[in-house]
Amino acid sequence: VQLQGVWGGLVQAGESLRLSCAASGFIFSVADMNWFRQAPGKQRELVASISRSRSTNYADSVKGRFTISRDNAKKTVYLQMNSLKPEDTSVYYCNLGGRDSGYWGQGTLVTVSS
Repeated sequence: VQLQGVWGGLVQAGESLRLSCAASGFIFSVADMNWFRQAPGKQRELVASISRSRSTNYADSVKGRFTISRDNAKKTVYLQMNSLKPEDTSVYYCNLGGRDSGYWGQGTLVTVSS
């Protein structure tokens, strides 16, 4: 299993950013995919998830601002982040199968300046 990201970086509050994560080594089309984030001194939290049937769930803190999507042909999962806030500053991780799966992409820091 490999999860490789094309990542974001530094943005100002109110701006948008899109994270992407390309997957290989498993049957992507039947996999549940997730985005987690971890801010300094805090526990890693689930931000958004998308099932094989494209059912989605979001953390309350990002509902209405973030959108998770998937392209099965490209074996890629995306996280579109709009109206970013300073409190969204975190290391973001792509994940296959949930917190206990052990399958994580490399984390990337997203910094939102005020």
